[in-house]
Amino acid sequence: MTNHHVLPDADFAGTCLAEFDAQVGIDNSPDDIVRVELTPDELFIAHEPLDYALVALAPVDGDVSPGEVFGWNRLSGRTGKLVVGELVNIIGHPDGRLKEIALRDNKLITRLDDFLHYRTDTEPGNSGSPVFNDQWEVVALHHMGVPDTDASGRPLRRDGTVWQPGDGEAALSWVANEGVRISSVLRHVASSRPTPTQRALLAEMGPESGLGSHVPHEAAGPESARPTGLAVTERRAATGLRARDGAFGGHRHLVYLHGRSQHGKDPEALRREWAAGLNKGLAAVGLPMVDPANAWFPFYGDLMAELMGSKESLGGVPSAPDSIGSETKAYEQMLFEAAARVGMPEDAFEGQEAMAAEEGLDGAVRTFRRALGWVAARSDLDERTIDAFFRDVARYLSDTRVREAVLDVVSATMPDRGELVFVTHSLGTVVGVDLMSRLPSGIDRAVLVTVGSPLGMDAVNDGLLTAGPHRPGNVRTWLNAWCPADAVAIGCPLRDSRWGRVDQPEVANGKDRAHNIAEYLAHASVAGPIGRALR
Repeated sequence: MTNHHVLPDADFAGTCLAEFDAQVGIDNSPDDIVRVELTPDELFIAHEPLDYALVALAPVDGDVSPGEVFGWNRLSGRTGKLVVGELVNIIGHPDGRLKEIALRDNKLITRLDDFLHYRTDTEPGNSGSPVFNDQWEVVALHHMGVPDTDASGRPLRRDGTVWQPGDGEAALSWVANEGVRISSVLRHVASSRPTPTQRALLAEMGPESGLGSHVPHEAAGPESARPTGLAVTERRAATGLRARDGAFGGHRHLVYLHGRSQHGKDPEALRREWAAGLNKGLAAVGLPMVDPANAWFPFYGDLMAELMGSKESLGGVPSAPDSIGSETKAYEQMLFEAAARVGMPEDAFEGQEAMAAEEGLDGAVRTFRRALGWVAARSDLDERTIDAFFRDVARYLSDTRVREAVLDVVSATMPDRGELVFVTHSLGTVVGVDLMSRLPSGIDRAVLVTVGSPLGMDAVNDGLLTAGPHRPGNVRTWLNAWCPADAVAIGCPLRDSRWGRVDQPEVANGKDRAHNIAEYLAHASVAGPIGRALR
């Protein structure tokens, strides 16, 4: 496994070699290098946004697999292998030199959905290196440095001036390194529709990789039964997953609705993640577990990313949003309301204009950074995650085109009659409450579950289709679980009487998992009511 920018396509990979034992041995002399050809015709999977490439290797001396000769790093698809502040280690070949190891004083500083930022003393040429935690588990695939930037996002030189391409990378002021999370890579590999032969190869990684001999998408039916020739919206809707016929008696339906930043992920893998969390909680209260295939899973992650028009920021510090009218206003309201709710004083911005001028920053940029920093310091989420979430919610609430497209795609993978047990998370709680006003007449009542929800913020609930705090008419029971360390759930518990009666358990999620859906569902106070509603 290496980076996409190293092996961009199968044709190029076919011209390359892998070198093993390119290192100094215990006697301080170089080992004999063993060169192995790549066989992309056998297996080549690559993805530019995640910047990874996975390619098969030819046997050593014609008959022995390289793994048997040199061993391999086992990969695990589980998340949470590294927390902010923990040390990382990197083994690589900077500038093509013999093996070098970067140890200690290399802390993880930011966790994004698909990337990790860490301070590690590496040099150019380390692309494709494995990033390890202190237990020597692979947590990321190293792929780039993160330069310091100014308020406009332009990279800076070491002397603080704006960097120009002709200056060379050595002149850049680097603030961190970035690696692609191995859990994200494995999820994408699982969704790549490998052939049976390729599946057998991938299964050799072991059970922790999640790359068994099955194809996750086969849950949607054989290839001949999958929709073809559909309109764009219909094709997107087809990526959602229906529940197995007859689940829960055929008249009661379990529906999961995900939040933001799920683009490029496999809906089947996500559905299994939700089920795993829920089943952990159900086991704790002695209730029957749920088969993942018995839940509906509408999927709008790829559509949302496309409509947003840009990927999550990968470097620099969050800045003020672009001047785009109502979306900017919605973002500002959410950010400053969140900061106020966690105790930021009204005079927190006094003198900001003068300080910003001294630092060469725009006053609004410094104000936004201060508010984001205030919220992040009082939660378990970092500034970039909070910033990205607020931007996505602001776009959904303020852009009719985005809202209608998301609601249409979600509606296309929903039951049309019976009772709902509707479990929603993050941005999905906002989409879900909007959707409750549009359910088909055949849905007679619903149990609504919202976890990690921003609905308690006025800047959010004022933007709902039915504006302001309200209880959807067909909701029989409402459970709203929240974690005090979850910055997205600021405003919870829901206190306005217009929400009606809402059961609102406060839960304590694990460190660096405050907003994690599986963590929420694993609590008995959350899983218990869901399990009882299904039975």
